[in-house]
Amino acid sequence: MKGSLCHEFETGLTAADVWEAYGGLLVGNLIPKLLPEVFSKVELVEGDGGVGTILLVTFPPGTPGSETMEEKFIKVDNENYIKEALVTEGVDHEHANNPPAVSTSGLATIAEAVTKYIKEQKALERQV
Repeated sequence: MKGSLCHEFETGLTAADVWEAYGGLLVGNLIPKLLPEVFSKVELVEGDGGVGTILLVTFPPGTPGSETMEEKFIKVDNENYIKEALVTEGVDHEHANNPPAVSTSGLATIAEAVTKYIKEQKALERQV
């Protein structure tokens, strides 16, 4: 099954500031700390945050579907602030033909939490 979803969120930050978190591995380290109810753990399997990087994401107990998901960065464009990732493992093949219950709400929650974190860090930097 193929498709796409979109969610727009105004951060009030520059793209460069947001990319500092999302462009590499930082966001994977932040989510379990900021939102343990979304991802309980994100482990680096391979890579350095660039193309080919593989992450193993562990979901909290009780999350429907797979306990883990593996994703691979297939595009990282630091000039245009674009990252594409492909889920390579953790897809529930038993239910693959069912209509997806896909939502952007989890990603929106992550975006809001990471934005808050970046703003707090920027405020701390200004105090020093």
